[in-house]
Amino acid sequence: MKHVALHHTSGFRQLSTGAIRLALMGTLLSPFLAAQPALSETASLAPLVNASSWLNGTPSHATLRGKVVLVDVFTFECVNCMNITPNLRSLERTKKSDGLAIVGIHSPETAYEHEHSAVVSNLKTLGITWPVAIDNDFALWNAYHIEFWPTQLIFDRHGTLRKTIVGDSQDALVNQTIDALLKERA
Repeated sequence: MKHVALHHTSGFRQLSTGAIRLALMGTLLSPFLAAQPALSETASLAPLVNASSWLNGTPSHATLRGKVVLVDVFTFECVNCMNITPNLRSLERTKKSDGLAIVGIHSPETAYEHEHSAVVSNLKTLGITWPVAIDNDFALWNAYHIEFWPTQLIFDRHGTLRKTIVGDSQDALVNQTIDALLKERA
């Protein structure tokens, strides 16, 4: 488990000792995780567009060519993931016409999150309308060397990974990165 989980016990929600340690580690490491450099100079959109299972449409190299692409790696029950969704919806609404494409990768943590109908229902509840790859086997998670939910990968108009942002509460950094990359011309 790579995000803080709430364990339900006797009608009360309690953080496990491990979860508390993980939360404290995340707090201490967040300045380093938030602005870590790109995963790899060779990272590309190829693994993403070759995914076999999609909801809300299927992006291709042609539809993403020349666009700034924000890839959001999430799972729908992750509170931290839910925290960034309003900003993603805002970006989708305000920056799409400027050349931004948002694509999700749903990498589930629990058995329930593997259920197709649960994913469909929760995407609707969360207001996620952009294409989402279903990554039940963690092929994309592994291809992009993801370690935590949420992780946002931001690719420039040439398809080069320019920024990796881990965790929530990074909306300003996401927005700055998107704005800067949208100003660059292909």
